[in-house]
Amino acid sequence: MIELDNRTSLEVNETFLNAIASSLTDGEIELIITTNEEIQEINLQHRNIDKDTDVLSFPYEYMPMSPLGSIVISSQHVQQKAKELSHKISDELSLLFIHGLLHILGYDHEVDNGEMREKEKTLIEQFNLPQSLIIRTQG
Repeated sequence: MIELDNRTSLEVNETFLNAIASSLTDGEIELIITTNEEIQEINLQHRNIDKDTDVLSFPYEYMPMSPLGSIVISSQHVQQKAKELSHKISDELSLLFIHGLLHILGYDHEVDNGEMREKEKTLIEQFNLPQSLIIRTQG
């Protein structure tokens, strides 16, 4: 289940994102949609990287009845990438949500042997989303 905190005017299909989340976990996920400025502040504060980014994930330490973690997504990155790749804003948001959710669930494409990319590919096909995330993260 998603606890949405939309700090922008970006339209969010919570039902669809909940379906994606429910296919992987029954835990609660906090989803924050924000601006480039705010995500840059968060990135600097938590990762010591002073630039905006598309998505950040913050898994929480497991405790019964507490959320699994937070996903922060930049609405400007969603809109820009959707336009650049000629697909729907809702699809781009879903792709970034999948990426962030897998990080919360313990996947890490920077150190694994392709497991996260494979899981992303499966979810993209399952939910009939554009293949762009797979292409962007290969290599």
